[in-house]
Amino acid sequence: MLLNRRRLLGTLLVAVAALAAVVLAEVLRTVVFAVTVAYVLYPVRSRLVGRGLSRRIACAVTTVVAFAAAVLLVVPLLYVLYRRRAELIGIIRRIPDAVPISAGGFELTVDMVPYVAAAEAWVRQAALAVAAAAPRLVLELVVFTFLVYGILYRPGAVGAAVFGVVPAEYHDIPTRLHERTRETLYSIYVLQAATAAATFVLAVAVFALLGYGSPVLLAVIAGALQFVPVVGPSVLVVTLGAGDILIGETTRAVLVLAFGLGVVSFVPDAVIRTQLAGWTGKISPGLYFVGFVGGILTVGAVGIIVGPVVVSLLLELVEMLSEHEGSSEPVEAATDQSR
Repeated sequence: MLLNRRRLLGTLLVAVAALAAVVLAEVLRTVVFAVTVAYVLYPVRSRLVGRGLSRRIACAVTTVVAFAAAVLLVVPLLYVLYRRRAELIGIIRRIPDAVPISAGGFELTVDMVPYVAAAEAWVRQAALAVAAAAPRLVLELVVFTFLVYGILYRPGAVGAAVFGVVPAEYHDIPTRLHERTRETLYSIYVLQAATAAATFVLAVAVFALLGYGSPVLLAVIAGALQFVPVVGPSVLVVTLGAGDILIGETTRAVLVLAFGLGVVSFVPDAVIRTQLAGWTGKISPGLYFVGFVGGILTVGAVGIIVGPVVVSLLLELVEMLSEHEGSSEPVEAATDQSR
């Protein structure tokens, strides 16, 4: 009877969760973002409670930290797209109208006007989209704040529901999935944020020394690209180098490729990631990239988080399955011998 009740409650939990996903589709990305942020900040809340603060005050302080982190993550990008759109367009317009290419006696002139016009139109459209979406972003930020506070105030509600449905002999499964989720989220938030901050600082120095007109703007873009696995800010560095070659700045192109790839792209990974390696999830960069790209293409911006988490949970389940198969072989062999 108890097992049947657990199965019924588990089925209802899945059904209601699916219904909630449909009903809350417009704010689903905010809900997912809030849940993952609360997941990462729960140790902060626990430490504050351990230092003598009441649960309500500890949750409020931790929520303020989450609010500030969300603002610092989103506002610079929106500022770059809207307030600095003229500077972005100015950088794009420095590309010449025609680029001659010669190789082995063969000469070809590439007309760059359509590509420059398309890039300008994209920047303008993105800026207008940011301005139009501002009221909605404010509402989503309010929802995010309330969700983070509510989750931190009653963090054991979901765990109690899960362990209440799952039989006691299988409690190790959600526990391991919980640990893997926490590792992956720390890898995405803490590690990537620290690496992005270091990238921003180094990029400001490098781009300013090389004489670029908007070093802070370029540094913000480099820091944001640090969240893109594998390629990262090297895309921006190579683009700047190619742009300098097109406008005849060959010396600066060589310098930005050398110092940009070495300092901006490599040093944050080599230093920050090495120091925080213990917080990373057990997932290879290649699979992380697959989850990142697949998540974005499937569910949009929230896929930056959901994609790698899903891939990581899949790997954990495969590992548990292989452990179970390996442990069952000696039992089967002993049974055969006894026969």
